[in-house]
Amino acid sequence: MNYAQIDPIDNLIVAIDNLPEGLKTFVNGQEIILKENIKSKHKFALKNFAVGDEIFMYGVLVGKAVIPIQQGEAITTENIKHASADFNDSNEKFVWTAPDTSNFEGRTFNGYHREDGSVGTGNYWLVIPLTFCENRNIDVLEGALSEKLGYETKKDFAVDTDALIAQYKAGASTEAIYNTPIIATKEEIAKNRLFPNVDGIKFLKHDGGCGGIRQDSEVLCNLLAGYISNPNVAGATIFSLGCQNAQIEMLQKALKLKDPKETKTVHYLEQQKSASERQLIEEAVKHTFVGLIEANKIERKPAPLSKLVLGLECGGSDGFSGISANPSLGYAADLLAALGGSPVLSEFPELNGVEQNIINRCVNKEDAKKFSSIMRAYSAAAVAVGSGFEANPSPGNIKDGLITDAMKSAGAAKKGGTSPVVEVLDYAEKITKPGLNLLCTPGNDVESTTGLAGSGCNVIVFTTGLGTPTGNPITPVLKMSSNTELFERMNDIIDINAGTVITGEDTIQTMGEKILDHVIRVASGETPSKAVVKGHNDFIPWKRGISL
Repeated sequence: MNYAQIDPIDNLIVAIDNLPEGLKTFVNGQEIILKENIKSKHKFALKNFAVGDEIFMYGVLVGKAVIPIQQGEAITTENIKHASADFNDSNEKFVWTAPDTSNFEGRTFNGYHREDGSVGTGNYWLVIPLTFCENRNIDVLEGALSEKLGYETKKDFAVDTDALIAQYKAGASTEAIYNTPIIATKEEIAKNRLFPNVDGIKFLKHDGGCGGIRQDSEVLCNLLAGYISNPNVAGATIFSLGCQNAQIEMLQKALKLKDPKETKTVHYLEQQKSASERQLIEEAVKHTFVGLIEANKIERKPAPLSKLVLGLECGGSDGFSGISANPSLGYAADLLAALGGSPVLSEFPELNGVEQNIINRCVNKEDAKKFSSIMRAYSAAAVAVGSGFEANPSPGNIKDGLITDAMKSAGAAKKGGTSPVVEVLDYAEKITKPGLNLLCTPGNDVESTTGLAGSGCNVIVFTTGLGTPTGNPITPVLKMSSNTELFERMNDIIDINAGTVITGEDTIQTMGEKILDHVIRVASGETPSKAVVKGHNDFIPWKRGISL
């Protein structure tokens, strides 16, 4: 079939392949003759629409006609506009039928067990500035430690000039110097790690901590506390200037809320109390080195799949994202929820139009009200600055068939599967409950993945139809393509291909199981995500301004 109706009430039909003008199609026995060429991933009208008629896809309202549209015509930004259904409280009891998890019963992953009972899929040490004024010192520390200890270099190779110096001092001949190997690849550097059980030192530079409004600094400290308490982190070295809004005490207070027993080693350094910059750097290097010695004592051990906290993310979406990649990831999320794990759905601007479904699935009325309140406040704030959720689709989204925000959202929400919502969390709040969690983040890809890691996700799956190199400093990000053409073209940065759902080689269910199996292997350190291999360490804190 080269076209599809996703839901029985949909009056839009998706073109799986490029469809020529004049082609006769049959939907539910009804003959339709295409009035124009329809590009793959785009939609055509199942019926005639008058101005103001409602347009449905994925079983929900996604737009309204702004001009008359004939049956068989393409749906474009010129003939429809964004529209979404309103939402209210629900008194219905949600009933969920969990998927068959027999293929995963008894499965484990090898992770780093923490004192608070969480389990990391990685073991990192963090170096964090409390204000952008300290970014230069972060650079100095990175230069002093990363390559020397066998961790990632920003280049494709490293030059060992020290080897030439040693040869010269030893009185070596010119010929011996020429024959001395001094180039090492990233892989060769990694083999020489001094601390094999430590996956890396991550340097979280940012442009916040001072200036702006005080709430920005509070949010930043909550986020940084989330990174320190993330199960993938062993400890941290903190740089403070001293006079900034984001004070050490603010971070300590936030960290205490997330880690009451203070299980993580954290070293705080304040430059304005230091005798000199030299002393500050010396102290930071020594604290970090000793921290790495302790972190290296932890080894991977088996852990139940219930210890997986799986971030669900999408970006660079296309017209196939809501048909292949997102529902497949949603099935994997349902499997994990049924196994006692914690899938986490983010990007609240991309839940516009499916709010009622989310509300109906909330286990607690308080969470339903919290979700409703956050969504209405977010929408109103966007409108107040002259925008709105309808401005969310990017030019790339629109070009590849996602014409309205509600259409994009209905497909994006498929990542969350069908399980009950156990908790609704605001930005940087910690994930504590097994089952599907909702986390308020913007739709901006990196701000959202940054938030997922800050709330405790120890692995993230990121679906894409157009391609993206997005990664995260501490949480492995697996990229999954919605179509095979993208997977083949950008195979160096994409881990999983859900395009086989489009071609019929896989079902949503079989692909969902493949995703969870791949997640387990990444969580165990057996198969590194390509974002980790490439050193994609994207980190952008959300300042809680309007970001769609």
